[in-house]
Amino acid sequence: MKKYFFFLLMLALFSCSKFNRVQKRGTTEQKYQAAVKYFEKKDYYRASTLFEDIIPLLKGTEQSEKAEYYYAYSQYYQGNLILAAAYFRRFSEKFPKSEYREDAMYMNARSLFEDIPRYSLDQTNAYDATKGIQNFLNTYPKTQHLEDCNFMLDNISAKLEKKTYYLSKAYYRQRHYKAAVLALTNFRKEFPKSDYTEEIAYMVLDSKYHYARNSYEEKQKERYQAAIESYQSFVDEFPSGKYLKKAEETYALTIEKLDKLNLMLAKK
Repeated sequence: MKKYFFFLLMLALFSCSKFNRVQKRGTTEQKYQAAVKYFEKKDYYRASTLFEDIIPLLKGTEQSEKAEYYYAYSQYYQGNLILAAAYFRRFSEKFPKSEYREDAMYMNARSLFEDIPRYSLDQTNAYDATKGIQNFLNTYPKTQHLEDCNFMLDNISAKLEKKTYYLSKAYYRQRHYKAAVLALTNFRKEFPKSDYTEEIAYMVLDSKYHYARNSYEEKQKERYQAAIESYQSFVDEFPSGKYLKKAEETYALTIEKLDKLNLMLAKK
């Protein structure tokens, strides 16, 4: 057992020594060949280190294309997804006639997609990934990656929908009713087939009621009327929905407040 560990230790030291020797004293060609071998052995750290050293020196050579392509993949396999996306994009722009261009454009989108955080965090990468996927599909509409691209787009849409839902709902929960009406209404326009549609429609109605109730007297009548219109639209769209009872309660309160307001105005 001790001999086995000693052997592994010596192998590691030799490998490290060999890498350092190539990196420090090797020619560009030697570094390129070593980088390719490290890449093929899935030693992506050493491969990327050597490729990074020689890519500027390979400009205009036949090896330049493969070096940059492998370098992008080396970053991807190390989990450096944003760097990988950038290098795949750069490759596709720099080598438009390359046999690897389709894969590079796909991997640009894939890298961005894999870096998207959970829905509650910033979703900038989600929008970037969507653009990347759509650009890829526009360029290669018959790609073998079509099914995967559709999966990614559906996944991104679901995350954006969930994030937008909770952001819109936050206005309602925090009783910022004017902002809630705008955010919830925009949600319905952006995600017309959402599973949250009925709940959103009810919150729009309830927000309009509270917004009217908290308004100055001269604005209340038209705003109560707006709530009534939302109730009528709700009933037409969800005649037997699970939020129907709540909608009817809000409607009853709206009518009650509006009747009192009309009576008070009539006495003036």
